[in-house]
Amino acid sequence: MAVLPAATAAARAERSLAGVFPIAFTPARPDGTLDYDGLAAQVAFCRRGGVHGLAWPQIASGWTTLSERERMQGAEVMAQAARGGGTALVIGVQSRTADIVESERYARHAERMGADAIICIPPVSAPPGELRQLFGRLAGATALPIFVQAVGDFSVDRLVELHAAVPAVRYVKDEAGDPLARVGEIVRRTGGALRSFSGRGVATMIAEMEAGFAGHCPFTSLADLYASAYDAFHAGRRREAFEQFGRIQAATSMFAQSNIEVLVARGVIRAGSVARMAAAVPGIATAPVVASTADQIRRVLDTYLAGNLRG
Repeated sequence: MAVLPAATAAARAERSLAGVFPIAFTPARPDGTLDYDGLAAQVAFCRRGGVHGLAWPQIASGWTTLSERERMQGAEVMAQAARGGGTALVIGVQSRTADIVESERYARHAERMGADAIICIPPVSAPPGELRQLFGRLAGATALPIFVQAVGDFSVDRLVELHAAVPAVRYVKDEAGDPLARVGEIVRRTGGALRSFSGRGVATMIAEMEAGFAGHCPFTSLADLYASAYDAFHAGRRREAFEQFGRIQAATSMFAQSNIEVLVARGVIRAGSVARMAAAVPGIATAPVVASTADQIRRVLDTYLAGNLRG
């Protein structure tokens, strides 16, 4: 288990994160055991595709199905695969039982393994005092910057208050209310110190970039296309970004990005893999869907996206 020196961890804490940060699948073998090679392969896929970052394990990763041992080993495997590359790694630290001590263990482990940030889904009904305690404890456990994943009834007021109380909360994966309507207020009220990332399948990416989102968290399946759209937009080539996002939208009308078979079709994950994932991810539309098997998805990719995929 390689542990990085404290100076390196401090340097990672100062890094500004932006871009496309997909949520990795948790691939499992037919017998239910985790396919750690499949986790590492997603990191390698993102590195090849110029994807800016990767987060695991969150909702699309089926994090509630994972044991602490699986989470620790998965983080180690992914950190090793990310080492020395340009793809940042964000590790989820939320606890199924809202156990702050457990979350602190994940946070310290993430820092030791070389993660660039941590992300936490707080209990939906947690009052402000409990939120400050949770994130304050996480900030005390690690020097890494923190993402808060805002879900449910998580108002802008609560976000701003949390950031003011715990400055290490530098990013929000915003899936509460209408994120497009909230991003400007978040930027204004925090002076840009709290940066918004989108979720919900990143179905409105062009509008998100125009509104001032710092980053976007789709599924891993087409992360390289999202990354090239992001790069083009922020290089001033907005028409190119629009066209690339159009390809994503067209492909999504033919297969669900939430289907792990997309990565099987792309040669990232071995055939026969299943995903540790809920039957449906809240807020993610998966219909209409034509292609569902790896062979059917591969036909779509070869017919319509050949030459655009870089992962």
